[in-house]
Amino acid sequence: MTTLEEPVTAVRTVTAEIDGRAVTVPEGTSIYDAAKQVGIDIPVLCHNERYDPVGVCRMCVVDTGGRVFAAACVRPCEDGMQVRTSTPELERNRATLTELLISDQPPRAEDPKQTTTGDNLLLDLADRFDVAKETTDLPCGSGRGVDSSNPVIEVNHDACILCDRCVRACDDIQGNDVIGRSGKGYSTRIAFDLNDPMGASSCVTCGECVQACPTGALTNKAINNIPIRPREELDAVDSVCPYCGVGCALTYYVDRSRGAIAFAEGRDQPGSKSRLCVKGRYGWDYAASPQRLTVPLIRKESSYPKGPLSADVRGDADNDRGRAGAGGDRSGGGRSAKLSKNGKDGRRKPGGLVDYDEVLPHFREATWEEALDLVARRLKEIHAEQGPGAIAGFGSAKCSNEEAYLFQKLIRAGFGTNNVDHCTRLCHASSVAALFEGVGSGAVSTTYGDVANAEVVIITGSNPTANHPVASSFFKQARRRGTKIIYVDPRASTVAEHADYHCQVKPGTDVAFYNAVMHEVIRLGLVDREFVKARVSGFEELVRTVNDYPPERAAQITGVDADLIRTVARVWGEAKAGVIYWGMGISQHTTGTDNARCLIALCSITGNVGRPGTGLHPLRGQNNVQGASDAGLIPMFFPDYQGVDREAARRRFEEAWGVELDPNRGLTVTEIIGSVLKPGGVRGMYMLGENPFLSDPNINKVRKALSQLDFLVVQDIFLTETAEFADVILPASSYLEKEGSYTNTDRRVQLGRKVMDPPGQARVDWEIIQDIAQRIGLDWSYSSPSEVFDEMVELMPSYANLRHANLGLTGKLYPNDDPEHSDGTVVLFDERFNTDDGLAHLVPAHWLPAKELPDAEYPLVLNTGRLLEHWHTGSMTRRSYALDTISPIAEVYMHPKDAADRGLSHGQMARVRSRRGAITLQVRVSHREQLGNCFIPFHFREAAANLLTIDEVDPYGKIPEFKFCAIQVEALSVEDAEPLSNMGSV
Repeated sequence: MTTLEEPVTAVRTVTAEIDGRAVTVPEGTSIYDAAKQVGIDIPVLCHNERYDPVGVCRMCVVDTGGRVFAAACVRPCEDGMQVRTSTPELERNRATLTELLISDQPPRAEDPKQTTTGDNLLLDLADRFDVAKETTDLPCGSGRGVDSSNPVIEVNHDACILCDRCVRACDDIQGNDVIGRSGKGYSTRIAFDLNDPMGASSCVTCGECVQACPTGALTNKAINNIPIRPREELDAVDSVCPYCGVGCALTYYVDRSRGAIAFAEGRDQPGSKSRLCVKGRYGWDYAASPQRLTVPLIRKESSYPKGPLSADVRGDADNDRGRAGAGGDRSGGGRSAKLSKNGKDGRRKPGGLVDYDEVLPHFREATWEEALDLVARRLKEIHAEQGPGAIAGFGSAKCSNEEAYLFQKLIRAGFGTNNVDHCTRLCHASSVAALFEGVGSGAVSTTYGDVANAEVVIITGSNPTANHPVASSFFKQARRRGTKIIYVDPRASTVAEHADYHCQVKPGTDVAFYNAVMHEVIRLGLVDREFVKARVSGFEELVRTVNDYPPERAAQITGVDADLIRTVARVWGEAKAGVIYWGMGISQHTTGTDNARCLIALCSITGNVGRPGTGLHPLRGQNNVQGASDAGLIPMFFPDYQGVDREAARRRFEEAWGVELDPNRGLTVTEIIGSVLKPGGVRGMYMLGENPFLSDPNINKVRKALSQLDFLVVQDIFLTETAEFADVILPASSYLEKEGSYTNTDRRVQLGRKVMDPPGQARVDWEIIQDIAQRIGLDWSYSSPSEVFDEMVELMPSYANLRHANLGLTGKLYPNDDPEHSDGTVVLFDERFNTDDGLAHLVPAHWLPAKELPDAEYPLVLNTGRLLEHWHTGSMTRRSYALDTISPIAEVYMHPKDAADRGLSHGQMARVRSRRGAITLQVRVSHREQLGNCFIPFHFREAAANLLTIDEVDPYGKIPEFKFCAIQVEALSVEDAEPLSNMGSV
């Protein structure tokens, strides 16, 4: 196992004298950095240690005895150099420069930064040199203007000093290349793209430029009228971002007098290094939504027989007409469709949120005692009458490790069943199946930051600029430093613009592509024979399989030119170190396990595992999908992937928990939904923070299953589509309202800290789970999440030695032998794999076509996925002002020719239909799509993509086929194409 400490190499040093002090530093060290080492402060404006120095502001100039002063941030120290940093002449120059800059600034009382965060560095220098706008005789220039087009960032060009910090933040750190300069002379100003307004440019609103700006030129706007104030006036809470699996470290600045977050910013951590994306920096206000659930709810007797309650979830009007034509099921669980107040035909208008006015009348408020007693009684009755297999639980990757552990323990120890799962079944279940089979571990073998040590990386089936934007910033940085990027994906996402090679495969042809690459690696003699001989099994069978996939055959299947396949094979095979990063474009197929098997084999035969800059990394989707899986929130494993069907593991947990446990693997998410529709199947369910109505495939089937449950309890922070089918709804806590640990895609275990109290009577999730456990007879008495974590660690060897107390502010990677002194293990499998024999097991795969192929009626292929601004089913992000404002509408992305062939234009409304249903949404003509392929994000309930998707699953990982189904897109009639109003945005 590798911790990646800095290599010890001989470094040439130089000795300089700075203000009379001798300083010995490595050759190439700047005067500024050398002075800092001995406590000498040199003022700067354009310089920040996170960015490459440019020396444009000249504030840091020093006297080196040369003809002109030298900028300390860019001038390196030299042997024998004598430096003076604060002579009277230098101080006069700095004062004059400050006066020149301050003369053009807004008045202090109106300065955008000074009146918010109060940290305008230019004003600090003005105070130091005793100059002020109000006292200078210099003329004031103005008129470069203010740009308010971005919903959360204000641009004041008159406050800009052209230090280029924002340019370097955008280019060097985030790799977005949006900001530059325009104009000449005094009219020069920062520009977005081709001098577009910021809100109309390709800016992704990551806010890195705001964090970089030393003046009031770039500032955050207040969100929800919570004023931004100086940090010292606010309560700083160090926590972790609640969105994707990257797990960025951030600080929330809380206005306690208003009970709300004022702003957030990134903080240092070995992984994210102070970076954030738009969701982390601006997407936290969902927790303060007035639509939070604040009191337990029980379904009224008059609202039985049970079924969907809103027109959208019933599927009235447009979607019903689409289903009728497609032969889909229209079950409403006993409830009939009715005319809607929003339209004579009952059609609901899009807007993204459950209509509370339509749903809440079907529930009554209850006390916690009444609600919890009812939950426990009904689940116990179902368990007693129909057995353990009649109970199932869906947990959440949004909850903490401790909550995931308690939830799966409740289902297993309290109800005697392994029918417990969570959204990993919908994202990387097939990857985990292949990884366990191949290398004996479902976790990543190296980090996203290890890309810096790779000569080449393959990014496949992923759009990290949208799905893992901070991780993608490290990929883009590595590319600038010489790492070659091979991008393999059906869509030409923005990653393709940074790649050396883009292999735009046809959807569902990954196995054929990677078999061809391995065919060429083997033919060219680029196999690491020593590694294969010592650490790999199954190589000969792999050779026999890939022999059937020469590049010419693969080109016919994949659409990728044979010569490009050969080039990719050579680049990968000749590299000394390579990492494969992949996303759900690999896993969300009926052949997802086979896809991942190919990636494991490609890394293994070239020896690209177990060293810095090598490895296998499935980029995790949700913030705690890794931790929830580690904690046992999956039907075939106890915590730490100890098989429920392994007697030794089962005995260990039986002894620890004091109960007899089920020796059989439980049902997965999709199997549970199917089981509900069968006699003797699942009858009672506990859903914690999951919304399968939108997240699962084939919504018609999910609707029917949820309607047929005898009892459903939903624990969530909002009224979701799934909650419409509930008998009891329990108001839960958001991420921001509780303590707990979360494990990111790198295996980094971090603490999420409480920012504020839950609203109303809403309670912390782990306490609710414990209350239910006690009511069904379990003797639980946990007093804190840290106590739960300690119990987990005792049963999870991978987490050995970790405690809340030693996770600190930056978390720790696991495994970790000494968390008090070490960040943990970066690279796994340096000596052996986690398989029983210590070898990597290669499992060859033949290419198989998708389960549902296009035909004359449904000639297009649908791919679903995420947008940068949104998250999962949208219940959080569509209640965030910034995120919903930037991306408010559902769209189908189409190739220009596909749109033109159907008489469709950009922005036009269209109907998309499959064999399962139809949705109506706006057309987005996109050069990123292949001919014959469409992309629809799945965040929008008013155009629910999973109404279209097929529920065929991978036979090993049981993951649905979200990335391939046959559809048709057609123009709407004049009547149907009327403008649609908003149903419930906030």
